Amino acid sequence: MLVLATCCMSLFIVGLDVTVVNVALPSIQHEFHAGVSGLQWVIASYSLVIASLLMLAGSTADRVGRRRTFQAGLALFTLGSLLCSLAPSLGALVAFRMVQAVGGSMLNPVAMSIITNTFTERTERARAIGIWGGVVGLSMALGPVVGGLLVSAVGWRSIFWVNIPVGITAIALTAVFVPESKAPRARRFDPVGQLLVMLTLATLVYGIIEGPGRGWTSPLIIACFVVAAVTGTSFAWYEIRRHDALLDVRFFRSVPFAGATVIAVSAFAGLGGFLLLNTIYLQDVRGYSALHAGLYMLPMAAMTAICSPLSGRIVGTRGPRLPLIGAGIAITVSAITLTMLAADTSTLSLVISYLLFGLGFGLVNAPITNTAMSGMPRAQAGVAAAVASTSRQVGSSLGVAVVGSVLVSGLSGPIKTGFVAASHAGWWVLAGCGLAVLTIGLITTGPWARHTADLVAAGFGRGDADATDTAIEPAA
Repeated sequence: MLVLATCCMSLFIVGLDVTVVNVALPSIQHEFHAGVSGLQWVIASYSLVIASLLMLAGSTADRVGRRRTFQAGLALFTLGSLLCSLAPSLGALVAFRMVQAVGGSMLNPVAMSIITNTFTERTERARAIGIWGGVVGLSMALGPVVGGLLVSAVGWRSIFWVNIPVGITAIALTAVFVPESKAPRARRFDPVGQLLVMLTLATLVYGIIEGPGRGWTSPLIIACFVVAAVTGTSFAWYEIRRHDALLDVRFFRSVPFAGATVIAVSAFAGLGGFLLLNTIYLQDVRGYSALHAGLYMLPMAAMTAICSPLSGRIVGTRGPRLPLIGAGIAITVSAITLTMLAADTSTLSLVISYLLFGLGFGLVNAPITNTAMSGMPRAQAGVAAAVASTSRQVGSSLGVAVVGSVLVSGLSGPIKTGFVAASHAGWWVLAGCGLAVLTIGLITTGPWARHTADLVAAGFGRGDADATDTAIEPAA
């Protein structure tokens, strides 16, 4: 439990940092005179770098040692936080956010691997993963509230200060309580695959964010999408033929694993878009302070806090189907209610929408993690966990990029007067994310899907696979 607590402490500040910055965006915008695309980059650069490096971090931890990698990640994340708090310009802030993200990429998959190798009994592991998923979800939901308090009381730079003492404490606790572990046979470094992943994600997100400003038909934007398509296809072709691939394609023969990947992208795209739209709406349209805006988001955080551990318990005892259905319905209904958003929408209507979104997001995290780990060998737990974590970060980047671009494309004047009408299309995008969670959750949790997971487990070797088969069937 001390190992679990140490991992959760570290992951809390990483998850918090994903969303705490959202409330500070208007303050950052005013200080640096940034546009909407600049604000998108403050958020997306962090998620983009994490998504690009997670699989490398997971395989590196399996090779050189999970505790050593975890401590290195904590040190780099703490350093990046300090640099962000001192950033003299928007460009410097984006660059320092990327330094933070390099450290953050070493934490999520490595912590998941540490937990998987510490809790070896099936039901116990499912509950531990449920707690882990709950902490990640809770930290991301609390971000707007914590950010509002800090920005209003001290200023936007203070949102990065909070990471420094927690990071230093976590480094010390890891040295004392977390045992070192490695994979019996770790994957070799795959520089070609790693480069292709980074190029695919970077060009895709750049094209989406910069498209509205530069024009969707501009040569640069078209070139970005072409490069993303070519490098993405090349990555798939290369990894299938590589013996020791960065991403083992056998993972995706498990329908629950593949489904969890798509669900993670959809759910976290919904979260990224939801927080971006609400931050601008509450502060720029309604004129609330950062603290007031953060308090408005408290219902969402409260529901996530309640539902995340509850979802972990349900997954550990009854499997992932019910939480995924509930999550899909709640996110969809929340987004649809917000498609009718107006400048003077009542507080009651907003609170109901935020409660529903918090309910959905709280339910979705634990089943993503448990389902993604099903059929995966414990020896490759770092890489398997990295795929699930990568899906979250890819979703967050795409959510901010797509919803922000939809918003910018629909603006016909200043944000204060044009936001409400322009945001309606963005809310429909989020409703689509909720429907994706619901539909794929239904498809990937039935008997046929469980059978494919069993086949993958048999292919990896029953001894290893059984060690991480956490939630495809109800625990005994």
